[in-house]
Amino acid sequence: MSLRKVLLATRNPGKVEEMRRLLEVYGIYVELPDKYIEVEESGSSFLENAYLKAQAYHREYLMPVLADDSGLVIPSIDGYPGVFSSRFYQHEYGGKEEVVSDKDEANIRKVLRLMKGKQDRSAKFVAFLVLSFGDAGYWAKGECRGKILEEPRGSGGFGYDPIFEPEGLEKSMAQLRPEEKDAISHRGRAVRNLVSIIKSGGML
Repeated sequence: MSLRKVLLATRNPGKVEEMRRLLEVYGIYVELPDKYIEVEESGSSFLENAYLKAQAYHREYLMPVLADDSGLVIPSIDGYPGVFSSRFYQHEYGGKEEVVSDKDEANIRKVLRLMKGKQDRSAKFVAFLVLSFGDAGYWAKGECRGKILEEPRGSGGFGYDPIFEPEGLEKSMAQLRPEEKDAISHRGRAVRNLVSIIKSGGML
């Protein structure tokens, strides 16, 4: 069996764009679900949540499914946002944040508020991918270490990209060109790790 097409278990436009770009390099093409499946992300880890999404979409579509669960981990605020990254603005930790323009902006505003005055600004982006064939599958992880900036910079990317500066760079993730981001991002690393695992299993 040769893997040439996967269903992507997300409708997040930022993730879709990145995954398409990253996977097409290997001749793997992305299909999107024609309907949204509400999956309760009840796992206590990124891997558990990615697995839950992959299984739910595979049950519905009966084809290879690729699910991603990822987020920002900041030690100085107890590891938050962590698995709550996409909805941190409404989490009780540190108080809720009002959505003024969109949830990304609210999430960023909350992180910057909680990080005010913190000397340790270290952080990392983490991504877990699960490729499900139903009764079997693969998973892979990728990380990108860096620090939290004191204010947003750049207009590219999505999520927390404007306030995250990768190690060794003097730019935020949102200031990087797509190919620069793909080379160092947590998602880019996770995809390359997954492809390596798939190849070792004779699937590519």
